[in-house]
Amino acid sequence: MSNLVYKLNPMPPKLPQDKLDRLAKLETATIGHFYHYGFAAPAIQPVLPGKVVAATVTTLAIPGLDSTLLHHCLSDVGPGYFMAVDRLGDTKYACWGGGVTRMASLMKLSGACVDGPHTDTAEVIEQDFPMWSRGPSPVTTRLYDTGGGFNVPVSIGGAAVLPGYAVLADESGVLFIAPEDLDEVLALGEEKTEKGRINEAKISDGTYLGEMSGASAMVQARSQK
Repeated sequence: MSNLVYKLNPMPPKLPQDKLDRLAKLETATIGHFYHYGFAAPAIQPVLPGKVVAATVTTLAIPGLDSTLLHHCLSDVGPGYFMAVDRLGDTKYACWGGGVTRMASLMKLSGACVDGPHTDTAEVIEQDFPMWSRGPSPVTTRLYDTGGGFNVPVSIGGAAVLPGYAVLADESGVLFIAPEDLDEVLALGEEKTEKGRINEAKISDGTYLGEMSGASAMVQARSQK
């Protein structure tokens, strides 16, 4: 039987919850100081403010006008998973709307992002569902049965993503982390967060940012030449 139309792979194992709990205490912007992989394009923004999700990624790739596979595979997801939807280059047709949000909420999906638009913003807000997209669109997909892939390699805002990756999504954007990088990212992120707290306290106490960062010394050294 050919799998050229629908590529259906099993759900990836969940990442250890203790690591995801640690990840949820970090910020994507903090990790962005030292990690350069897996950041989705800034155009992919939160639909709801104040949401933070750290979870295991399940992936989906569906073509422009067709959301058949999305409707089908929502029955396979559940708590602890974050669905990353690759729209295969389409930025016009919204595959994710009120009905999909309601089903995702009932399945207790931790959150989702679409590399494309969503629709029915009011219903996403009503369901209080953590959602990231490229913005709203009134033009929606249909059930054309043209195909797609579930738990396949995808591209989300230029980031290469595999099922089973970790995700951290917050108000600054969406970051995907390969499992083999997660321990080091957590350690460096926690160290960077603590240093940030110390530096914030110094600034509040009157230390100038340029003095603390060394930028003022660099400018002064150049100015004296």
